[in-house]
Amino acid sequence: MAEETIFSKIIQHEISADILYQDHLVTAFRDINPKVPNHILIVTNQLIPTVNDVTAEHEAALGRLFTVAANVAAQEGIKEDGYRLIVNCNRHGGQEIYHLHMHLLGGKPLGPLMI
Repeated sequence: MAEETIFSKIIQHEISADILYQDHLVTAFRDINPKVPNHILIVTNQLIPTVNDVTAEHEAALGRLFTVAANVAAQEGIKEDGYRLIVNCNRHGGQEIYHLHMHLLGGKPLGPLMI
């Protein structure tokens, strides 16, 4: 079994966060170190360490990541101008916390690539 992460503690309300959305599948909250004006993390409530660990049983949660991203983008007022969704996988992919999550980034022009 995977180890608990800081995201697990946020999901369980053991660590405070600016939670924008939460249901039984996913939780969305503001990144504490934002790279752009709107930097929101959407995480699976079930601890899935990386994309490589995804199975068919996770499909509902993965779909929810995208529907929540669209809804949060609308709430944040960035739906029309656009936003970027990023999922990193493992060290070379830039993953720092091994709990599957999506970055929703927006609020300014992001250009062709964001590093």
